[in-house]
Amino acid sequence: MTAATPMPVVVLISGSGSNLQALIDGALSGALPISIRAVISNEPEAFGLIRARRARIEGRVLNHRDFPTRAAYDRALVDLIDGYRPGLLVLAGFMRILTPAFVARYRGRMLNIHPSLLPSYRGLHTHQRALDAGETLHGASVHFVTEELDGGPLVLQARVPVHPGDDAATLAVRVLEQEHRIYPQVVRWFAEGRLVLGPDGRPRLDGQVLAEPLLLDQLTQAQATAAQ
Repeated sequence: MTAATPMPVVVLISGSGSNLQALIDGALSGALPISIRAVISNEPEAFGLIRARRARIEGRVLNHRDFPTRAAYDRALVDLIDGYRPGLLVLAGFMRILTPAFVARYRGRMLNIHPSLLPSYRGLHTHQRALDAGETLHGASVHFVTEELDGGPLVLQARVPVHPGDDAATLAVRVLEQEHRIYPQVVRWFAEGRLVLGPDGRPRLDGQVLAEPLLLDQLTQAQATAAQ
């Protein structure tokens, strides 16, 4: 996609939506060639819906409690999403385990961000678990979504040092700062057509297979060198 034809995007949230805000800011500034068509939340009181309203983006609530099964919810969610014809589906703190049928429908065009250096610490409470394990490095990861929880192909990671005296809250703040850097970057690559999920299930950036996830600090260093 180009700046003249931004990629339509739907964002799924459950809570605050700070990563949503990073995407909104990027789209409004022109840094991201995307058009966020809708923000959908399974939680009626999610603050991310307020962020969407402030940006004049349509916000929709599809409460999972109104459905008898996970599969029934996901079928209704598909119907809602597809009405916006997104080229990319972005999970931004969407606290739902998705059914295989849902994942298969959006395979290769659905991204997620996770607050750990995957494959370590899949699931919840990642900051406390990293502290309990005595880690010196923590971070965040952007990946394509597959049926395996937090196990899809990795694209970009940001490493965050664990400081003496850190608790889960202080560590979470620094990790979130990096999330706001790496998620827009990966969304931009995808919207520009530079990032794809190959038929072999491996991500490709500019035609090159990513055998290992890119690291933000190395990427930043390479960009600085190229600019000299």
